[in-house]
Amino acid sequence: MASGTIRYWAAAKAAAGVAEERYEADTLAAALDGARERHGGRPDFARVLLRCSFLVDGEPVGKRAHQAVALRDGGTVEVLPPFAGGCA
Repeated sequence: MASGTIRYWAAAKAAAGVAEERYEADTLAAALDGARERHGGRPDFARVLLRCSFLVDGEPVGKRAHQAVALRDGGTVEVLPPFAGGCA
């Protein structure tokens, strides 16, 4: 299993209540599932993630299935809300 860092920006950071945290997952889908579990007490978090885009190690995920996006040890997932109007 890979471990790395998830970084939250703007409205995603506000919804998570942290700027960054560790992941322990092999795919982006698994990392985001773990984040949803950790932030289950923050009602806006899951909703905000639905509107965000993601970069994995600097590469845009785009429309790829999150289950198909492999994560690596020491990698970084950037959680980016829409820039014009936020994630609300």
